Amino acid sequence: MTRILPAALAAALLVSPFTFAIAADTAPREPYGIALEGFAYPYPVHLLPVVNDGEQLSMAYMDVPAAQPNGRTVVLLHGRNFPSNYWAPVIKMLGEAGFRVVVPDQIGFGKSSKPQGELHFDTLARNTIALLDHLKIDKAEVVAHSLGGMLGVRIARAYPDRVAHLVLTAPIGLEDYRLYVPPTPTGKMIETEDKLTPEGYRKQLQTNYAIKLPAEAITPFIDARFNIKGSPDYPRWLRAFVSSGQMIYREPVAHEIPLIALPTLFIMGADDHNAPGRPLAPEALRARMGQNAELAKALAAKMPNARAEVIPNTGHLVFLEAPEKYKELVLGFLGR
Repeated sequence: MTRILPAALAAALLVSPFTFAIAADTAPREPYGIALEGFAYPYPVHLLPVVNDGEQLSMAYMDVPAAQPNGRTVVLLHGRNFPSNYWAPVIKMLGEAGFRVVVPDQIGFGKSSKPQGELHFDTLARNTIALLDHLKIDKAEVVAHSLGGMLGVRIARAYPDRVAHLVLTAPIGLEDYRLYVPPTPTGKMIETEDKLTPEGYRKQLQTNYAIKLPAEAITPFIDARFNIKGSPDYPRWLRAFVSSGQMIYREPVAHEIPLIALPTLFIMGADDHNAPGRPLAPEALRARMGQNAELAKALAAKMPNARAEVIPNTGHLVFLEAPEKYKELVLGFLGR
């Protein structure tokens, strides 16, 4: 018996973090509320009342002051599958550099309201500008990630006088997905998303985003999504989530990116080939999708004041995977 216990302990220590993460995926989940009640954010969360298409909603945001302010503000725009708490290291990095940091959850995401109506980039852009007005911020630096990159483009195009610099971090929307993917009915998308399991979602994140992080670092993203299933309002959350997918497909911004005149920096992960809807595209077209680093370089070359930087050995979560290089690029660019 004394020989068996050390052997068993050694075997346990050899189990990878991924194994423990899978065990967590299959464990019973304590429900979160539809506005991620029960899911911690790193700074206090405030609510801004907004009206979208006649519906009274609340937009959640963090407003983090700098210890030694430089008089400038950065707005961080999140991705589709990521609540705003994932910006925590970037908030800290920017705050230490003197920036006030404003981090909204867009309507339909995170701790903000989940609307009955459809999501649109124009509406999200208006909400973001309303937040800047509320906070009396005339002009801000915009740092965006993933779906937030598409929103950042829409804001830069619609409100160029409100944006000083635009940083597009692993943005999606650098191509028009309608050229590859056939339209999918909303009902079908709801059915598919509802059938997804935590284990399947983990695999989806790792495959689509080429994430170079430990398995346990991905678990909060899975929790943020699947613990909501226990909420009685889960069907409304699911419809809003699917609406965001339809928004990406139906409202491309790739054709507008070359028209952006303000200083723009693309920061791309070399291994990030994320392309929403690729599994639904004809097989012959799939390989042509998601060449994101090359797309960013080609778009930057068409713009009057832009450049693209590609970080080797990184995927879609480039600011978490290569934090020091990301810091160097962002602070160097914003320091212009």
